[in-house]
Amino acid sequence: MGFTTGFLGGFTLTASVLYLTISLHTRNRITQAALLRQQQTVLKSVVEPAPPAPEPVARAEPAGLAEMAKDKWNRALENGLKGVYETDWRRVRETAEDRVTATVQRIREQK
Repeated sequence: MGFTTGFLGGFTLTASVLYLTISLHTRNRITQAALLRQQQTVLKSVVEPAPPAPEPVARAEPAGLAEMAKDKWNRALENGLKGVYETDWRRVRETAEDRVTATVQRIREQK
């Protein structure tokens, strides 16, 4: 083996080993940095919990004709039932009794 071939072979071997060493060192540093970031996040979440995620927003789709008719029917039905629920039935009964009594008295007076 000549001087040039030996020199180039040694240089290639040394450069390859140096490249692999630096490459391995760089990958190890990147892995360590990722692990440290992950541990930092875990420790911060223990001390200061993250705020809850906002609730997803519902998608708004335009309602079809059938859905609009159903909604209108439901609103009308709801308003009717609300009126029945909010009625003072004692007052209605008393008013009806008064009217019946007045009608009976008018009939007796006419006789």
